Amino acid sequence: MSDVNERPVIFALSNPTSKAECTAYQAYKWSQEKAVFASGSPFDTVKLNNKEFHPGKGNNAYVFPGMGLGVIIANAAIIPNELFLTAAKTLAELVSDKNLEDGALYPPLNEIRAISLEIALAVGEKAYELGVAKNKKPKNLRQTIKDYMYNPNY
Repeated sequence: MSDVNERPVIFALSNPTSKAECTAYQAYKWSQEKAVFASGSPFDTVKLNNKEFHPGKGNNAYVFPGMGLGVIIANAAIIPNELFLTAAKTLAELVSDKNLEDGALYPPLNEIRAISLEIALAVGEKAYELGVAKNKKPKNLRQTIKDYMYNPNY
């Protein structure tokens, strides 16, 4: 992969971890540290040649919470493919150059609440734009979504 791609994207998505197509360490080492990696199971940070790589975990935790929240807030009558495309594009826009430099295909999972908010906002906006929303659009869609999000603090 790294012979024909400047930054090969490696998806080792098989579960459990013991069945993964390769480990994060192998992907970074075999690609001379050029790989961008995502797996279906968690892998620890990899250290090679005094550099840290942070493997991404590619699963539905990134798209589905924000997707569902955007659909619920808009009360979408249907869920057309455009809403899923909007969610995917929004997630892609949230991937920073630093994430890619660190060898990760996604932002850190510990940022999932902020990621879900941005995806929900984009999906909600798209639902209103497409005319599939049954709820009246709030004046401040972002704040409405933030207020609706579950807060685990007691």
